Amino acid sequence: MGAIAVHEFISLDGVIEDPSWTFEYGFDPKMGETLGAITGGAKAILLGRLTFEMFAPAWRDRTPEDDPGVPFFNDTVKYVVGSQAPQEEWNNSKHFGPYDADAIRKLKDETDGTIYISGSGQLVRGLLRDGLVDELHLFVFPVALGKGDRLFDADLTKLALNGHDVYDNGVVHLNYGPA
Repeated sequence: MGAIAVHEFISLDGVIEDPSWTFEYGFDPKMGETLGAITGGAKAILLGRLTFEMFAPAWRDRTPEDDPGVPFFNDTVKYVVGSQAPQEEWNNSKHFGPYDADAIRKLKDETDGTIYISGSGQLVRGLLRDGLVDELHLFVFPVALGKGDRLFDADLTKLALNGHDVYDNGVVHLNYGPA
């Protein structure tokens, strides 16, 4: 049986939209080590259609010399959740169809390892509501944006802290699981 591990870059006020605001903080190499540990046991990637369409052109033409994460993103099977099929092409990608908690439970049951998710706010909100997230990795940047798409909606979400890291660039990694 698999587990779902979500990774988000998030502001202090919960914004996950267009994380270009993270660039000014740089990317601490220890953050890369943490992300490598999160993706290390992953056997699949689950993405919302919009995130998939942003990731595909950003990753598919890169080489391992450009970024050590390239083999993971390009070689791992990717399931795309959305009522519409994605417009972008990317190897090892499958249209999963619209959000269906039972179908995702089945995918978890059939996956021997972690199913990794990055971004995909609408998908992650549904997974949190349905109790399908096993690990929620929040990389909290020291900025409040005041507006933008937030990870958490009006539903009560209780989590338990599994661990944390603090990086030299001011980013804090919070690893949560179900409460």
